[in-house]
Amino acid sequence: MAKVKRWTVDVYIDEHAEERRTYAEARLHTGDPTDVRGVGISWRHPRDVEIPEIGDELAAARALEDLATKLRAVVADDIAAMTSEASHGW
Repeated sequence: MAKVKRWTVDVYIDEHAEERRTYAEARLHTGDPTDVRGVGISWRHPRDVEIPEIGDELAAARALEDLATKLRAVVADDIAAMTSEASHGW
């Protein structure tokens, strides 16, 4: 029987309207010691209409992209530790 694991990602969004900036942090929970977090920030141009949802979405997307990049780096380090070789193109 296959072993099923459940990983979750929480995304926290902090809007700073006075600065026209939105900060997002994506936190991966794996149930083991792996602790990976990604950060994303979006800025609203002064001439843009204020639609907070767009800033939230962009900051969250950037945080998730950063999380994915950092998770690939964890994988590369794990592969290198197990094989004494650098991973190829992760």
